[in-house]
Amino acid sequence: MHPDHDTVIEWTRPGLHLRFDTGLEADDRPVRLVHWATGPDAPSVAAPSPIVDFSTAGERRARHNQSLLLWGAGLRLRYTGHETDGGELRIAQRDPELGLEVHSVFRAAGPGLQIRHTVRNATDDAIVLLNISSALVAVPEGGHDLLWGESEWLAEGRWRQRPVAELLPDVNPGIHHRQHRGSIAFTSHGSFSSGAYLPTGVLLTEGGPSIAWQPETSAGWHWEATQHEGTVTVGVWGPTDLYHQFAARLEPGASFATAPAGCCITDGGRDQAFAALADYRRAIRETRPVDARLPLVYNDFMNTLMAGPSTEKELPLIEAAAEAGAEYFCVDAGWYGTGDWWNDAGDWFEAPGRFAGGLIAVIEAIRAKGMRPGIWLEPEAVGANAAASRDLPEGAFFQRHGKRVFETGHYQLDLRHPAARAHLDEAVDRLVAEFGFEFFKLDYNVNSGVGTDVDAVAPGAGLLGHTRAFREWLLAAQARHPEVLFENCASGGMRMDYHLLSVAHLQSTSDQQDFRRYAAIAAAAPASVLPEQAGNWAYPAASMSLEETAFAMTAGVMGRLYLSGFLGGLGAERFALVREAVTLHKDWRQRIARSHPSWPLGLPGWDDEVLALQLDAGDESLLAVWSRGEAAEVALPGLRGRAFEQVYPTALPEWKVRAVDGVPVLDVQAGPAARIYAAR
Repeated sequence: MHPDHDTVIEWTRPGLHLRFDTGLEADDRPVRLVHWATGPDAPSVAAPSPIVDFSTAGERRARHNQSLLLWGAGLRLRYTGHETDGGELRIAQRDPELGLEVHSVFRAAGPGLQIRHTVRNATDDAIVLLNISSALVAVPEGGHDLLWGESEWLAEGRWRQRPVAELLPDVNPGIHHRQHRGSIAFTSHGSFSSGAYLPTGVLLTEGGPSIAWQPETSAGWHWEATQHEGTVTVGVWGPTDLYHQFAARLEPGASFATAPAGCCITDGGRDQAFAALADYRRAIRETRPVDARLPLVYNDFMNTLMAGPSTEKELPLIEAAAEAGAEYFCVDAGWYGTGDWWNDAGDWFEAPGRFAGGLIAVIEAIRAKGMRPGIWLEPEAVGANAAASRDLPEGAFFQRHGKRVFETGHYQLDLRHPAARAHLDEAVDRLVAEFGFEFFKLDYNVNSGVGTDVDAVAPGAGLLGHTRAFREWLLAAQARHPEVLFENCASGGMRMDYHLLSVAHLQSTSDQQDFRRYAAIAAAAPASVLPEQAGNWAYPAASMSLEETAFAMTAGVMGRLYLSGFLGGLGAERFALVREAVTLHKDWRQRIARSHPSWPLGLPGWDDEVLALQLDAGDESLLAVWSRGEAAEVALPGLRGRAFEQVYPTALPEWKVRAVDGVPVLDVQAGPAARIYAAR
């Protein structure tokens, strides 16, 4: 880092053009982002705005409002230098009053930026940090819409779009001689990072430029849009004092690094913003050669064994899964302890007497059918009945006020503690060595609250430290076992964030057991998670009609097909539909892995009667349409000029596509029914 007396920093990377005002000319303000565009000649999304804001204990707000913006400490920052290193720009600032130094890093990742900041205490006294932004971007006021995603167990990915003018009304601040105080904000709750809201947002201007963002943490996060002096400022935070009981005590010389935030801009609207996010997410993933396989996994849980495995039950499932075309077979919960899948979590040893011939007999049957074996774990959970709850030291568990955190029969391991990590390392290494598992489904079923106050000033900081340690543990496990795949799951999609998804292979998108409801979840999933990581359950059943079977399978084809169900009892016609969907998915999976999602009928509504998802791989697209209501005619103006071929299900009646004034119109039959088209 070297001092620079230039008043402007200009930084250009492919698809990125940024300009910063260092504040040196005026000598009275922090570094500001003043221009952000997709290229030197493209329109800028940005209005001048500081690049970081933070607050400390005892610090007063510089502006009375409902926002986390504009604290005195952040406004006192002054530029001290910058440097570039390939795909990174680093800017240094200092608060001369407190003596805190802030180093901001802008990392180019595909079409976007990954932004993070590090605060260092350069004084002789301890300082308590309460909040620090991960990303700040202001845009001029105008005709913007805000998009956000709501989530809950069994109802993930319910997107909303509203004009900013409705969310942040004009209150005529001039007549009051005041500024706006309002903001629209979304905040995570406890240790389920996506349990209430999705960690993704878009500020949309039809025709562009638009901006999309995501906080990248499995701990607390917060994002908001705030009015200020003719702008709308988008702020992204990790854990905060106000919302997550966070604080970090910085002794002299100590540092704190923020949770990263990803930001993308696009010259277009909604679908272009999500396409940019998809490319950004691919750019930040830390993949291994084994991840490129994109295998089709059968899992025995959903609407099937539901945590009650045995040799007798598994063998026919293995037979049918292999015949359907599955490449991995995962034994889900209930294989360990005494067989009580919930209360025995943490005792990762085979349940005595559950498997005739032992669990190894099931694994050998899986391999004999040409599939690779997988197993379920809930690594951070220790059930009330588990020996681990008694054998591990107290420091290995989340605690509040000297008592272990105990939630619905589970204790929560703290991966900062070496005994907790050793417990999991031993389990994973032993299971791989003894059984040769090549796939782990890692679940997380309990929201353990705001965190732990052990070795932390505040529980939110303890949760942040644990989640960072958990990610490091996962990376280390993958390094020791380079041929093993690890899925991220949390009661479905309750911890669906790119802190973990940047290193995990697959994400379970929901626990929803109603195939009619799952369609809305699967159709919306690529807004939150890459299509090639979106593990959408496909669980056909003998009780389903042929149309319902195709409907259920379509969800899996349009992401990562995650197969389940009693396939052996489907009968020939239903099973043929399963085989056909598997074949189509395998044919398209590599193209899906480079595709961009779009929604020809808009982002799915939870109760919409017709849903559509397009995965655009360039010259060709895969288009799925689900019908959940009466027959309808559906216009697809965004696909004007494309030729359509119904590629699934080929044995069921074709839904005709005709042109009306050049616009494709699809005749959709009454549901539940679904069709998949190749559009070229």
